[in-house]
Amino acid sequence: MFTVDKTMSIATVMKQDPEAAPVFMSYGMHCLYCPHASAESIEQAAMVHGVDADALVKALNEYFASKA
Repeated sequence: MFTVDKTMSIATVMKQDPEAAPVFMSYGMHCLYCPHASAESIEQAAMVHGVDADALVKALNEYFASKA
């Protein structure tokens, strides 16, 4: 099973499964393919967007666990 941590980039997660997009979008993170998506970690992007990185990572891991 793929496990997400907050040091990963959004691009890494999206390459693993583009269908994870709604999880990011539900946290107000819509720029999934912008240049920052590959340069910043999830934690950095979450900070910029005022999102709880731990909650986002938890939701992403729940998404990936549901697909296992």
